[in-house]
Amino acid sequence: MRTRIKLCGFQTEDTVRAAAQAGADAVGFVFYPLSPRNIAPAEAGRLARYMGAWQTPVALFVNPQPELVQSVIAEIPHVLLQFHGDENAEFCESFGRPFIKAIRMKADVDLLAESVRFHAAQALLVDSWSEAYGGTGHTFDWSLLPKPGELKQALVLSGGLDESNVAQAILSLKPYGVDVSSGIESARGVKSVEKIEKFCKAVQKADAGLL
Repeated sequence: MRTRIKLCGFQTEDTVRAAAQAGADAVGFVFYPLSPRNIAPAEAGRLARYMGAWQTPVALFVNPQPELVQSVIAEIPHVLLQFHGDENAEFCESFGRPFIKAIRMKADVDLLAESVRFHAAQALLVDSWSEAYGGTGHTFDWSLLPKPGELKQALVLSGGLDESNVAQAILSLKPYGVDVSSGIESARGVKSVEKIEKFCKAVQKADAGLL
């Protein structure tokens, strides 16, 4: 099993093309007005067409209105939903679509209980705790994570990853996938083609070491 790569927060054609060419499995678009990476549904739909046939577009929401989610689905029919706020399981399941639930980690978060609560999720994405719902650029205490196989879903590791530490994370935790946003940026909200390529190569090199 290789580590799946999700790169998130895209807004431009050249960086989406770079992500696709570097080997990303998923490219994320943010639909949260308070984020510098926020994008309009129609523009995200246009950019998603530059992805490869086997690559998945992901829509990230934070406590959205249902109408916003539906508008994104209309623009990107094959999109995978990611809920990054305080959405409950009923809301996440209400769209009848595959989804990922993000969990912001801190000492009192019981990830095993969250796994049961969001049993319908395809994966749990674990991120650093932030009142602002992610984007901290900092890692969290990985010892808070349960042992591999204890969760009902695949585990996607996020929070402060970049080309310098993603290999260590893969070798130590063996997650199903890794997720990065600020770690592939030259400035807040500005994706770097060079950093995209280096991050993907670091993941691929770590996987090669596990074979």
